Amino acid sequence: MENAKNTNIAIEIKNIDRVFPLAGGGSFQALKNINAKVPEGMLTILKGRSGSGKTTLMNIVGALDVPTAGSIIVGGRDIYKMSEKQRENLRRREFGFVFQAVSLIPTMNAYQNVEFSMRMAGITEGRKRRVEECLRMVGLGNRMHHMPSEMSGGEQQRVAIARAIAHSPRIILADEPTAELDSAMAAEVTKLFQEMTKREKVTIIMTTHDVGLQDAGEMVIELENGQQVFQE
Repeated sequence: MENAKNTNIAIEIKNIDRVFPLAGGGSFQALKNINAKVPEGMLTILKGRSGSGKTTLMNIVGALDVPTAGSIIVGGRDIYKMSEKQRENLRRREFGFVFQAVSLIPTMNAYQNVEFSMRMAGITEGRKRRVEECLRMVGLGNRMHHMPSEMSGGEQQRVAIARAIAHSPRIILADEPTAELDSAMAAEVTKLFQEMTKREKVTIIMTTHDVGLQDAGEMVIELENGQQVFQE
């Protein structure tokens, strides 16, 4: 693991709490006073057991959920002091998302799935070149016209990664992207993320509970029962 000190900070997580109301009354505190600094242009691993709060924290960092307390600072801006429209623009233009469930559009081929993300980001110029570049980058230059149903799980996840980076986001949030893959393919996807931080200069946070991948990042943050227990 490389030393991530003395680098620029892409995301600052400050005093984040997340409390959910329970149906029968009372509440459940999913996150408790989380504080972390995510370095720019590196792969950060967010690790912890299932139920530790990883996905909840990722949703808050990605402006998909609202914290009960605390701040997320991106580019010097507290994203929860923005309007919902501003956060929507942030999600579309500055973030890329890769989820455990690949969620490719089944009626679109690989090329069309990746191009669609660029359309959503409002990018009109250079789409063809960028889509082809991203699919080649993930090793699918000869599969770009195949449908998701014609691809393996690993190939589909690679399309999802190409889709996430196509609009050149500053930050990629990958929530358990290797959970449905075998260990060899999981290692390949993780290596791909490592390469992308250097090639694309993108900041990546990847959650995992796979102990074999937990030291793959230049920084590691660990959650346990909604609390931060480790950052290095």
